[in-house]
Amino acid sequence: MPGSPPDGPVPPYDQLPDAGSGGRTAWGLWGSDESVGRLHLQTPQRVAAAARLVRRGAVFALDAALGAVDPPLTSARGVPRHRVLHEPGPGLVATDDVWDNLYPQAGSQWDSLAHIAYRPGVFYNGATDDDILCGRRNTIDHWARRGIAGRGVLLDLARHLGHAPEDATAYRVEQLEEVRRAEGVEYSEGCVILLRTGFLGWYTGLGRPERSRARSPLRAPGVEHTEAMARYLWDSGAAAVAADTYAVEVWPPDFGDDAAPWGFLHRVLIGALGFALGELWDLDALAADCAADGVYDCFVTSAPLHAPGGIGSPANALALK
Repeated sequence: MPGSPPDGPVPPYDQLPDAGSGGRTAWGLWGSDESVGRLHLQTPQRVAAAARLVRRGAVFALDAALGAVDPPLTSARGVPRHRVLHEPGPGLVATDDVWDNLYPQAGSQWDSLAHIAYRPGVFYNGATDDDILCGRRNTIDHWARRGIAGRGVLLDLARHLGHAPEDATAYRVEQLEEVRRAEGVEYSEGCVILLRTGFLGWYTGLGRPERSRARSPLRAPGVEHTEAMARYLWDSGAAAVAADTYAVEVWPPDFGDDAAPWGFLHRVLIGALGFALGELWDLDALAADCAADGVYDCFVTSAPLHAPGGIGSPANALALK
């Protein structure tokens, strides 16, 4: 493995080892049995530097409400149910509540490194099916124990490029670069790239019958399914990519063997390269503020649920400027 962190620089994409089934791999870069991936780039020094971006004290919550994506964008996930518990009597003295049917990946979420395998039975850093199902490796609690904090870089694709959020627009590397240059912002090691496509605001703004029609079949914008995109994101230095769209990448993917691994970019970004991917984040208020003051970077924090063996989590994310 060339040039190994944590003390040395991260190798560029083209110097990473061949992954064996397409693309390149970061396995072993931070150790042979680690389960954190690119979040290793969020060092104390980089977190401290990112915190200095907070100048006005403006805080933007980046999670949509629980159950806001209703119906969920895949039939395999459901809508959370909420009950308030209270003692009967003439007046409320105390209350409690219960949530059930909660699918952590049905709304604003993180996908852990246990979510998608690079190839069948082989997850990030060589973890096996048994490692995942027993919660030994790659699950969300590995991120929860350290937390997520760093510099956020917003690319407001919807504002600058104007594509319809209901279309399966595949954003190319050149388009991300066009928006980055227009905003006058740079990437940095350990940053979180925030991609606003307009999808979440469009979907939740529909009536429920229109939402049901919009997901059958689902079409959503996102980054293109190419090795050029994987190279671009790796070489950006980002630890994570979060978007307001369904899958970060354009949907639908191509699950066919002939398209692997690029037809479904999760296989490479998560399974081979160890990226944290956030989906269905609410970026509209942050984007409006960035457009107003011309500042497109911020301090981003996130506290994934400390759920042993969990596969995903609500993002619990904030942006501060």
